[in-house]
Amino acid sequence: MPANDLTRNQKDILLTGCIVACWLDGFERCAFAWLTRRSVRSLYMADFSQISYEVADRIATITLSRTEKLNAFTGTMLEEMLAAFDLTDADDDVRAVIVTGAGRAFCAGADLSSGGDTFAKGGSDVQTEAGVPRDGGGMLTLRIFESKKPVIGAINGAAVGVGVTMTLPMDIRIASTAARFGFVFARRGIVPEAASSWFLPRVVGISQALEWSFSGRVFDVNEAHTGGLVRSVHQPDRLLAVAREIATDIAD
Repeated sequence: MPANDLTRNQKDILLTGCIVACWLDGFERCAFAWLTRRSVRSLYMADFSQISYEVADRIATITLSRTEKLNAFTGTMLEEMLAAFDLTDADDDVRAVIVTGAGRAFCAGADLSSGGDTFAKGGSDVQTEAGVPRDGGGMLTLRIFESKKPVIGAINGAAVGVGVTMTLPMDIRIASTAARFGFVFARRGIVPEAASSWFLPRVVGISQALEWSFSGRVFDVNEAHTGGLVRSVHQPDRLLAVAREIATDIAD
């Protein structure tokens, strides 16, 4: 059966079986080792519709790819990003990860096309044992935080709401001169999500975190740099090159 015809559960079962077989036989001698390293990506990459995933020179690049919607965050994007970080963790050929956006935005926040129902389930279809909906953005930020490989955020444009909170657990954040940021939750009548009330003060300090959270305003890249949110600022055509330079330095 072609890989494209397998369901996600079937792919998970196949991958798990191969990993167990490799563990029993010893990874260096295992006949399935090729699957658990390089070729396993092809089982999942065919599923990706809202991100792209590629590996070159031991660097994985995850690109948010809903350009017509400014890469607005959806449940599908959540699942695909979780799967992509599972791939990077499982791939010994990957030494660093870059996350960026396609087009003129990094991520413009949650997709609000469903109106008032956007946040009805907490941003995900996952529930706790008590029946409480999990925060979808929180699931992503915790997964990034748990990444076994260093993660570099290359913020190419607008990063608002979950678009900025998803960058907080990333190990290094750089931004283009076109980037804009906003912890806009107060202006939407919702509380900060994606564990940002834990991450943000640790990244920029409590005073700066409170100012940005209380006001909910959108601010430019210079303020983000001065406030310690991003490491450095670059021209748009240099952003990914600089991210790859940093990643290469880590990978080597």
